[in-house]
Order: sequence, then C-alpha cells, then structure tokens
Amino acid sequence: MRVMKWSMIALAVSASVSQFAVASSQEESKGFFEDQSLNVLTRALYMNRDFKNENAENRNQSYREESGIAARAIYESGFTQGTVGVGVDGFAFGTVRIDGGTGRAGNGLFAQDSDNNLEDTQSKVGGAVKFRLSDTVLKYGNQFTTSPVFSTDDSRLLPEVATGTLITSKEIKGLELTAGHFNAISSQTGMGDDGLGLKSADIAGATYQFTDNFVAGVAASDVEDHYKKKYLNLNYTLPINEDQSLNFDFNGYDSQDQGQKLSGDVDNRIWSLAAAYAIGAHKFTLAHQRSSGDSGYVYGVDGGGTIFLANSIQYSDFNGQDERSWQARYDLNMKTYGVPGLSFMTRYVKGDNITTGTEEGKEHEWDFETKYVMQSGPAKDLSFRLRSAIYRSNTAYDGGDNNDFRVIVEYPLSIL
Repeated sequence: MRVMKWSMIALAVSASVSQFAVASSQEESKGFFEDQSLNVLTRALYMNRDFKNENAENRNQSYREESGIAARAIYESGFTQGTVGVGVDGFAFGTVRIDGGTGRAGNGLFAQDSDNNLEDTQSKVGGAVKFRLSDTVLKYGNQFTTSPVFSTDDSRLLPEVATGTLITSKEIKGLELTAGHFNAISSQTGMGDDGLGLKSADIAGATYQFTDNFVAGVAASDVEDHYKKKYLNLNYTLPINEDQSLNFDFNGYDSQDQGQKLSGDVDNRIWSLAAAYAIGAHKFTLAHQRSSGDSGYVYGVDGGGTIFLANSIQYSDFNGQDERSWQARYDLNMKTYGVPGLSFMTRYVKGDNITTGTEEGKEHEWDFETKYVMQSGPAKDLSFRLRSAIYRSNTAYDGGDNNDFRVIVEYPLSIL
C-alpha cells in the first residue's frame, strides 16, 4: 500500500504540472465573500433503548430514554483570489434537553455533570483556516472528517469534531488524495476539544474513478499508542438498462495494535461484500461480512464513524472475533408510485462463529426505517425519520437483548 500511495502522489504532482494551463478551482475563485455559504441544520431526536435482560454493561439499567433539539450553524467562506487562496470555516452548535433523567441516561445525547445529572443545555464553537493552491486545499483547525480510517460520527444530536490538519488534492481528474494529522477529537456530547482519548492520528488515502462505473480507494492510519489500520474499497456498478443496475461494494480493514496498546490487543482482518440489485423503485441487497484474527475490529478513538462495512448497522456492527454475518435488505422509493420524498427500508443481519472463550457467540438484528422529505413549500426539505432495531444475542457473546427506537426530525436551511 505504501508503494501505491507514493506512486499515486508522484503521478498527481507530474500531472498537475502538465495540466497547468487548465483552469483550476483556485483560478475560478470569485472571492472570500462571493463564494461564502451559511447553512443551519435543526435536528430533533427522540431515542429509547429497552434492554430485555441484564448484562455487564447495563446491569442496573433496563431502559434508556432521552430527547432533545440541536441547532448547528456552519459557515464556509470562499477563497481569496490569487495564486494561493485563503479562507475560513466556522461553526456554532447548541443543544437543549427536552426529556431524560439520570436514571434513563446513557444513549449519548447529553453529557452528565459532576453529580451525574444530564446537562440541560450545551454549546460549542470552533473554526478552521484553509488555503487553496490550484486544486489542493489545506485546512487546519476544527473540522468534520469522512475518511474510512478517521471518521467523525454524526448519529446523535451533534457530531464529533476533529482538530488537526487535512490536505485534500484533486489535481488529476478522477483522483483524490488526502493526508492529515489530528491531535484531538471531541465526543458527540463533549464540548471540549478532546473526549475520546486521542493522542495523535496520521492518515493518508487515495480514491480513483477508473470509469463511470468503477471506483477504488485505499487508506491507512497510524493512531498513536492504539493501532495501525489499512483499508481497501472497490465499488462497481453494472448498468443493465434504464431501470435496472447491479452494484458490488467491497470493504476491508487490516488492524494491528502498537505502542502502549491503549485499545487492548488488536489483531484483526475484516471485510464485507455487498451486492445490490436495483429495479425501478426497488432495491434488493445481499451482503456477507467476515472477521478473522486474534481480536475483533476495534474503533472509536479514531472516530465513532470509522467502520465502513456493510453489516455495521443501527445497533450492532457484527465485528466480533472470527464473526461471520449475512445480510438481506430491501429498499423502496415511493416516488415511482406518486409519493416523492417517501422511502422505506428493512434489513436482517445474522452473525455467528464468534469466539468468546466459552461457547460460540451468536447475534442477529432486524431493522426497519421510513423517511419522508417535504418536496415543496415553506417547509421544503423538512424531513421525518423513524428508525427501529430489534437486537438479540446469546449469553455467550453479550446477552444485551435490546429494542432501539428513534424519531429524527431535521430542517436544513441555507441562509447564504
């Protein structure tokens, strides 16, 4: 992977020189204020988890229930004109708790104070400075990341926020190169810069669009005193006709512990392969995921979203040691039937062969989801989403039988 990474960087540099006469993103810059944007997202979330039996994690708590509203304003300036463009990004977040007491806490919507009471309100502000040369952008400060080896999670009221430097280069058409160094990442309830125990993380990655239907990506990370990871993605779509297509998506990780092993002994290789057949309003997906090594797949200190695998779903990730899991999924888009904006999804995942030290571990999960997005009028883009998961496992693996239910209402607003 290292040879591939550096050869692609060399290719990008040489190509950027040969394409110097082609207009770049920086050459087309209109200016700092002319290209600015300000977007506000309001999100209301109700979430409960009903645990059906006691286990080590929830021995004294069988039910969790919290709800709240969050508003996030994200400002992005344009770049100043010239050879090197300069700009800034900034954000302001705030949450208000609607319901949820100390005895029902634990879903990750709100932080707890020194007396273990849930905070009524929380707020956070941050920003970053950015520079652009041609089609290469360097950003330093607080930011959101979507690398498969370092990804900030946004599954609750507010997202995680990483602090560090990220370079993104698109000098060659179809090729995107990234490299970054981060020294902090806040949790979704943490208002400080760091809440996940990250010392430092170095990441690098490349994706290339070989054809209109085939894209591949590689990435690697070095998370100090935790682990090193390598990642591979292959995605191919086979068009059949205007209404039908077949997509194949492969994702794989190789993780090894290092240094002080603060995440424990990590020795894991995990991969997933999904095949999705789309016909009109319908999509049918089958997926298989397999883990091997002396541990399961570990993530979290490098971001709660750092698990780009087919069977990482609403509640479980199906990433146990030696686990094998299968998924069947169905999606329906009601636009074809005259109701644009309405969609449904259901899936079932079953995992077994999990090494536990005693008997074989097993787990399974059934999810149902429906979403409606307003298509016009003053409430255009207002969305309503219901998510339900029923999770069960045997006592050898976890014993955390759970019903997970969420209601999410979002309203995005573009001000600038």
